Amino acid sequence: MTQWMGTTIVSVRKGNQVVVAGDGQVTMGNTVIKSNARKVRFLASDSVLVGFAGATADAFTLFERLESKLDQYPGQLQRACVELAKDWRTDKYLRKLEAMIAVVDRQYSFVLTGNGDVLEPQDGIIGIGSGGNFAMAAARALIDQDLSAAEIALKSMKIAANLCIYTNDSIILEKIDINEH
Repeated sequence: MTQWMGTTIVSVRKGNQVVVAGDGQVTMGNTVIKSNARKVRFLASDSVLVGFAGATADAFTLFERLESKLDQYPGQLQRACVELAKDWRTDKYLRKLEAMIAVVDRQYSFVLTGNGDVLEPQDGIIGIGSGGNFAMAAARALIDQDLSAAEIALKSMKIAANLCIYTNDSIILEKIDINEH
């Protein structure tokens, strides 16, 4: 059975911002089903940003589960992510979900996977999905330039869109200002 897939997400943490950007392309096999999907969302009263890559329905399930964990552990993103990863790894239903999510707040950046991983990048840059490695490599090359986190993420997504056939340049970008309380 062919699934609908969401593809490329990049997150950049620089200066007083953390951003998450995602392309809009959703494919089923080698067919573009939608070109302007919204794969980046705010959770927890707009204090947490999440982007997904993978099977769309699976990602929405993970958004709901993460939001529940954030409600259970308010202001504790790291704990909420670890608890979600534990559930994802051990729950018979959740184990079958095919998606990855990037999760950020003012303090942390994490990648969550179905293997139970909660990975924090050492450089504040995340790339997931089919074009994720292209976007992440581009962001790393641009990080020491005189560009904002948002500018780096947009340029990185455009580079990924030029290289990955499952990524387009219909980009949604959301940001959190780190110094804002």
